[in-house]
Amino acid sequence: MNFDYSETQTMIAQSIRDFAEKNIRPYIMEWDEAQIFPVPLFRKLGVMGFMGILVPEDLGGSGLGYHEYITIIEEIAKVDPSIGLSVAAHNSLCTNHILAFGNEEQKKKWIPKLATGEHIGAWGLTEHDTGSDAGGMNTTALREGEVGLEPSYMCQLIRFG
Repeated sequence: MNFDYSETQTMIAQSIRDFAEKNIRPYIMEWDEAQIFPVPLFRKLGVMGFMGILVPEDLGGSGLGYHEYITIIEEIAKVDPSIGLSVAAHNSLCTNHILAFGNEEQKKKWIPKLATGEHIGAWGLTEHDTGSDAGGMNTTALREGEVGLEPSYMCQLIRFG
């Protein structure tokens, strides 16, 4: 089995490697020490198409496959694993779940903004008494003004900028 990069993967790897060396490596310690989540970096990644890697082009994404996705995450993580993890969470756990399981209205509303980095996606799983045991979670999300069970915590979409 051949695990070498294809020609496309090689070009993508060089592109993201150059980007990471210029836009990530010089700031790693600053971000870490000040506990900064570098939102402008993710906007730049969105412009490059790396916040919507698996998203079809008609929804604003790059329309790439999993081999290219892995290449991008791997190359970012070589420079800063935390940024690589955030890009992976955004693409897989948030954006891809809407893409796979959302209805057409949800896809049209959220995917283009996620794919371009206008919105940064996340996936909430951990709770104070359950860790990552999704079946043991107690959190309930309600729309503002909605009447229902008293939630132990409120979940809301965080929009940056």
